[in-house]
Amino acid sequence: MLHSDHTNKSNADTGFRSCTKLLDKFEIARSLREIGMLLELKGENTFKVKAYHNGAEAIENLAEDLGQLVDKRELTTLRGIGDALAAKIAELYLTGRCDFLERLREELPPGVIELSQIPGLSTKKIQALHSALGISSVGDLQQACKAGLVSTVPGFGKKTEQNILAGIQTYENREDRILLVDAQEIAQRIKSFLNSDALVDLEIAGSLRRWQETAGNINMVASAIKAEPILQAFENFPSVTRIEQGNAECAQVRLASGLKANLLVSSPQEWPTALLARTGSPAHFKRMCELAAGKGFELSEKGLFRQGKRVEVSSEEEIYSHLGLSYIPPELREDVGEIEQASSGTTFDDLIEIGHLKGMVHCHTTYSDGRNTVEEMAVAAEKMGMSYITITDHSPAAHYAGGLEIDRLKRQWDEIARVQENVKIKILRGTESDILEDGALDYPDSILEQFDVVIASIHSRMKMDEDQMTNRLISCMKQPHFKIWGHALGRLVLRREPVKCRVEEILEAAAESRAAIEVNGDPYRLDMEPRWLRAARERGLKFVISVDAHSIGNLYNLPYGVHIARRGFLRRSEVLNTLSAKDFAAYVNPSVG
Repeated sequence: MLHSDHTNKSNADTGFRSCTKLLDKFEIARSLREIGMLLELKGENTFKVKAYHNGAEAIENLAEDLGQLVDKRELTTLRGIGDALAAKIAELYLTGRCDFLERLREELPPGVIELSQIPGLSTKKIQALHSALGISSVGDLQQACKAGLVSTVPGFGKKTEQNILAGIQTYENREDRILLVDAQEIAQRIKSFLNSDALVDLEIAGSLRRWQETAGNINMVASAIKAEPILQAFENFPSVTRIEQGNAECAQVRLASGLKANLLVSSPQEWPTALLARTGSPAHFKRMCELAAGKGFELSEKGLFRQGKRVEVSSEEEIYSHLGLSYIPPELREDVGEIEQASSGTTFDDLIEIGHLKGMVHCHTTYSDGRNTVEEMAVAAEKMGMSYITITDHSPAAHYAGGLEIDRLKRQWDEIARVQENVKIKILRGTESDILEDGALDYPDSILEQFDVVIASIHSRMKMDEDQMTNRLISCMKQPHFKIWGHALGRLVLRREPVKCRVEEILEAAAESRAAIEVNGDPYRLDMEPRWLRAARERGLKFVISVDAHSIGNLYNLPYGVHIARRGFLRRSEVLNTLSAKDFAAYVNPSVG
């Protein structure tokens, strides 16, 4: 390890401590995360689970001496660490073990955390497999499936066995990537840590700057007169566990999360081209270099040159201009036609921005599976400067999410009317209606036509084959009250693949129905992916950018929806919730064909 948490220890060390192997802060954090994961697999409430993950993060990022905090009983001064968590951290530090963790390990089958990563394997099923076949690892499970043993266990069958084998293959071929939202949080902490007078500029680059759904590492580009103090600070970031490589200009480190982080420190003169190169994508930058060569330039991370002489540039915009291109925003730099558009004179000045949005779309309340009331959600959206909010709780088929039967729905409508008298923001009453197996919408037509907005989403029967799912969705598009296609392909990033269907056929049907497609800003969904947004644009479809909010905090998902929309080349005029409340409501009115 680069860092030691065990120097300058208090004289209060006991003989027991001196002969016990002390855990460093990263080992303690790993134990806390394991507790959190085991509690989640047991079905504990999310707040308790999150407390252990937050505690692990606090310990990983600890700059102070852990031993002194334990000795002085000051662990509770750390954000998110209460008495119970502090006691477990102290126990781990002083003894190298934790009774609570040991009990959890005994209560659940061995290997349960790894096995739970296989799609479709619940804790109950893992327990059954362990009891019947002694399975305690993914390797054991794969061998048992290939031998046909899993299908002999009650509750399993041949089809399940084959699905498990397919899930294992997906698991083994996975990349070590994390969600955009998690990577951004880490990157922002590093950026704040590095902030000093020695910096001229510092930007997050790579896939995070392009707002890719996941990240395999963190890339940052700094501009400074002297690189050494910036690189030294980077290597001293509290959650760094190892320096992977480095030289006088750059360094790569391994973080406690397992993620790698890279920092390049360039001179102010080289800053624009270094940022362009490190932002990528590799395919986009390669095309830029080729274009530069064709115009008599040489473009590299070190600068833009002509006949061996540096062309002075102070921004990325100037680089594009020298090459005869309109400026291409980072989200578009994937070599999917953006260079051709920019070279033809197309500009991207009208790409959707957060400031263009006037309404919060797709919001849940305590009537279904939300954590805040109608009034709380409305007041919060109003404080964020919104003109309207759609309250779209689940329909009855989503019973697991507290879907509203008609009697509760009418009580909700009464509450919306009462709240509307106390707020300026317009509250539109809506539903997130389940798309049923045959493509019909949940709720009878007589109810659907009374909503201001209907979002239709799939929440069940996700494993239909391609033909069945395609027919189901096309049938939905033809429903008279269908207006917005919610989290269209049902993916959960890094957890669940999109449903199998012929997307282009469905988009054709959607275009005929005057439907809009939701760009879902939930950072765990980010659905639809940009290639399908581009295909939808080609067919003239309209869009809404939603927050899919289940709490006030989720209203701040808005940037994720906006940047995914930008990656799909969406313009302001194509996004319906840039309209006024009156015009938006008129467009999505379920009673208007």
